[in-house]
Amino acid sequence: MLSIIIPTYREADNARPLVQRLRAALDGVVEYEIVFVDDNSPDDIVARVAELQREGAPARVLVRTTERGLSSAIYHGFRETRGEIIMCMDADLSHPPEAIPKMLDALRSEKTEMVMGSRYVPGGSTDNDWGWYRRLNSHLGRLLAFPLTKVRDSGAGFFMMRRPVFMRATNLNPIGYKAALELMVKSHVTEVREVPIHFTDRRIGESKMDFKVQWQYLVHLKRLYDYRFGRWSQFLQFCLVGASGAVVDLFTYALLMKLGLVIGFARALAIWLALTWNFALNRTLTFSVSAPPPLLQQYWRYGLTCLIGALVNWCASVGLTHYSDWFHDHKLCAAVAGILAGTLFNFFLSIQWVFQPKLRP
Repeated sequence: MLSIIIPTYREADNARPLVQRLRAALDGVVEYEIVFVDDNSPDDIVARVAELQREGAPARVLVRTTERGLSSAIYHGFRETRGEIIMCMDADLSHPPEAIPKMLDALRSEKTEMVMGSRYVPGGSTDNDWGWYRRLNSHLGRLLAFPLTKVRDSGAGFFMMRRPVFMRATNLNPIGYKAALELMVKSHVTEVREVPIHFTDRRIGESKMDFKVQWQYLVHLKRLYDYRFGRWSQFLQFCLVGASGAVVDLFTYALLMKLGLVIGFARALAIWLALTWNFALNRTLTFSVSAPPPLLQQYWRYGLTCLIGALVNWCASVGLTHYSDWFHDHKLCAAVAGILAGTLFNFFLSIQWVFQPKLRP
């Protein structure tokens, strides 16, 4: 049994042509069911699918009224169906049903755990009217996901897997539309086959792709990096936030000097703004899963941590310069060592004291 999950929102007009193409591709090839998972659309998709059922199509609709989101709809469909093989595809006719038999053949290999319909392997393609922005967005998304998987089309929404592979996923935390990428990471998938497809632009309805979806993808990537790489991922984010704070510091200082403020006051204000900037980013991004104590309490703890970290930085760089002949001759290297020591101290104290991790139930 193949269970085909199709998440929908305002896609009623696509239901009939999609089901017709699925029946033409799969009747007599495999036993299958078509399950639309709809987020309570204000259209008549339930009536449209009921009409298809009366015509003999193995299709039904699951309407969700308490949840929203593409990835969560996919997981809901996977859990509520009975097929040994489960797959997902878009409702907008961009994914070719005619490629499903080839994907099933690829999944028959015992080692293969997941099969992706790919635009970026030999034989794969997209419509010619893709603009430069859309192509750039797609390739940049693939590049950002590269440390997590070597799959060429990791952002594809056209994939299938065996149910036991899905069931071994842990801590699924869906956001946005990259369910396949999350399943590859959290189901610990090692063998993925990519089958070339031609990706077609939607003909009916409106695209759901907007800035909010793109931002959700970045948040989703951050979560997956934290899951896969743990503290190393957080440390890298901590360093990037610190680098951005240095930019804020220097820009603010230059601006205040331009305005004619006293040097001591200008320097103090620039440092305070940079510290506040770093605190805000670390609280919302780097340590976003931390337990949220009162804001002011967390803020003064972070400020004290930075002060102690600066002292560690100073002691390490000055001490190495005074007590090591090599560092005495290479004072910039001593300064770098001090920065590293201060950063490591700040990171450790931030984890253990400022941004304490939540206790799992």
